[in-house]
Amino acid sequence: MLCTMTILRFTRKLLATVLGSVILGFGLALSLPGVPGPGLLISILGLAILSTEYAWARNALDKAKAKLKKITDRYKETISKL
Repeated sequence: MLCTMTILRFTRKLLATVLGSVILGFGLALSLPGVPGPGLLISILGLAILSTEYAWARNALDKAKAKLKKITDRYKETISKL
């Protein structure tokens, strides 16, 4: 039973690492100037997946959420002035 749990934990961590890294990389590529697409949102999705296994990703996700909140607040403020 212990061996099965270890294998499941390892598989989950490996899957989260690979999937999260691919999505994060794709989001960062979309964030480059001149490349159309929702790069920031996709990057946050990749960080969310990675944050299930890594503390550094959790911290980066919190910072990204705060930055996204600032952007949306500024957008709402600008729209309300129109």
